[in-house]
Amino acid sequence: MPNITLEVRDDGVAIVTLNRPDAMNALSATLRAELADAMTTIRNDDSVRAVVLTGAGDRAFTAGLDLKELSDAPNLGAANDQDPRSNPCKAIESCGKPVIGAVNGVAITGGLEVALACTMLIVSTNARFADTHALVGIMPGWGLSQKLQRIIGVARAKEMSFSGRFVDAQTAYDWGLVNRVVAPEQLLSEACALAAQIASVERDFLQQYEALMDEGYNMTFNAALAHEVAVSTPFNRNVTPQSIAQRREGVMQRGRKQV
Repeated sequence: MPNITLEVRDDGVAIVTLNRPDAMNALSATLRAELADAMTTIRNDDSVRAVVLTGAGDRAFTAGLDLKELSDAPNLGAANDQDPRSNPCKAIESCGKPVIGAVNGVAITGGLEVALACTMLIVSTNARFADTHALVGIMPGWGLSQKLQRIIGVARAKEMSFSGRFVDAQTAYDWGLVNRVVAPEQLLSEACALAAQIASVERDFLQQYEALMDEGYNMTFNAALAHEVAVSTPFNRNVTPQSIAQRREGVMQRGRKQV
């Protein structure tokens, strides 16, 4: 049985599933390598414009690194390198397309890092999040120590990371960790519907817009504003009234459906 399943739909959406439900979708070396292969396939498939990443079963998105496998590993640091075949967060980032995390159950430690690597998160009411790095005695190496505090604040991040306590779906939403909480039976359909909306945007424009956001996030606010002007001014000079008119009806129709 494959550790990763990949479904490419005809609406520009790919669904990637972490497929070790009996092991709470733990991130074994084989699963991480297969995830990297799936993301490479997605990166090279121009028909795919958005991705949904979820876990098999109803217990776990992923429980993080396979601790049984780690206990037998001669070099724990190998799991923290920057190779996408070892580092699942790098694998997710390498696909070059928006990734919606559809978190169906627990996302623990390395699993929380995988969730944080996604572009946005829609979660089931069954979702719970925890960072147990301190309890296990391993330092995070996939970005958690820096990303989490930037999303939910330093004090809340330290509370999670130093205590190892779980945060439920509603608290994660209240803290700004996730975009939306839905019923378990609605999770995949909601995530795929959002992915399909994103996939309807022109690919090159979407990549440039995301780059503009990501680049600005790493700057001071004033520098980011100046960067936006520097990027948008030459880009918008090439936008014609005709192209806006062509898109106007589609924008209005989408707006009517969402009212």
